[in-house]
Amino acid sequence: MPLPATSLYAALLAALFILLSLRVIGVRRRTKVALGAPHRLVERAVRAHGNCAEYVPLGLILLGLLEGMGLPAWGLHALGSAFLAGRVLHAWGISHEPEVFRFRTAGMGLTFAVLGVGAAALLGLVLADAFG
Repeated sequence: MPLPATSLYAALLAALFILLSLRVIGVRRRTKVALGAPHRLVERAVRAHGNCAEYVPLGLILLGLLEGMGLPAWGLHALGSAFLAGRVLHAWGISHEPEVFRFRTAGMGLTFAVLGVGAAALLGLVLADAFG
């Protein structure tokens, strides 16, 4: 079963993940820190990358399940674009020294909103399918 909306956001989020990975490598080279995060810039780059790795899989799983359950394209793209924006904002906010706290918090707010709305929508679709 093709999942075009999920595929789009998976590709875009993979690109973000690659950029964050390259940023970790660059910061490690500049600071000459091969392992660990004793330097604040290394720690910020590592956490931006790690946070992406922690949240993106669940977001994409929810999006794929919603697409499989028949959520309309407008809903999928609303959730997918908000999730992508949230991940970009969070990465931007946490990566900078000094931290751009409003971007970090806005990014996490969007991420949590998408996960919450996505989970509620999925539960609603599952219950409607089971008892509808």
